[in-house]
Amino acid sequence: MTFPDARERPAIALTIAGSDSGGGAGIQADLRSFAAFGVHGLTAITAITAQNTCGVSAIQMVSQRLVEAQIKAVLDDFPVAAIKIGMIGTPGLCRTISRALANHREIPLIVDPVLVATTGASLARGKMVAAIRRNLIPLADLLTPNLPEAEQLLDRRIESRDQLLDAAHELRAAGASAVLLKGGHLPGTEVSDVLVTAHNVQWFSHPRIDVEGHGTGCTLAAAIGAGMATGSSLETAVAGAIDFVNRALQLAYRPGRGSIVVLDHLAAS
Repeated sequence: MTFPDARERPAIALTIAGSDSGGGAGIQADLRSFAAFGVHGLTAITAITAQNTCGVSAIQMVSQRLVEAQIKAVLDDFPVAAIKIGMIGTPGLCRTISRALANHREIPLIVDPVLVATTGASLARGKMVAAIRRNLIPLADLLTPNLPEAEQLLDRRIESRDQLLDAAHELRAAGASAVLLKGGHLPGTEVSDVLVTAHNVQWFSHPRIDVEGHGTGCTLAAAIGAGMATGSSLETAVAGAIDFVNRALQLAYRPGRGSIVVLDHLAAS
């Protein structure tokens, strides 16, 4: 048997997130997104959830020591080209992860501040919002909250397109290098997301797809990470990831008894 040499090695990205036993979000969605872009995926699992398309029935957090060991193990061995953070769960884990990444600022970091599951179940404990603001937002090359997450991070309501833009600027002022604020929770037949960087504001709009999708935020952040890992600029990676999620949502299927649909990552690639 012959093995490919290092020049043929695919780009490599790391996801730090929780495991979804239903296979639609979290680590599972991230790895499917990486694979769709031809990226080798690494993982550091922060939590194990018992969930399906009807809801979340149990969550077991992984110890801070083991999460830190997972991150160290992969960063010591692999040439990681992008890192995506999803569900963290506790302030202690938030601090642990920020310390573990502090000496790897050269790697693009996408932070998806997961606080609540699609089904409505809380995926965070304690003073999680404050911990994200203090420990992760200042490290983020890109922060990707949806509207409810942005409302929690800013402690105020966001009810219009103008307020969406104001909120994205405010979150960038909190320390993130760039913010992609997703507007899917605003009413209307069209969904608008806004990307705010140090030099530009860019809007992305597409027709609303009338389904209850599971794992869209995870998929989007992971796809952005995959794009950046393969050499795309932030703006190009964001545009490509939004198109990818839109295609995957159009091809979504309903695997369980609940109303939630799961994105078809591989068919969308």
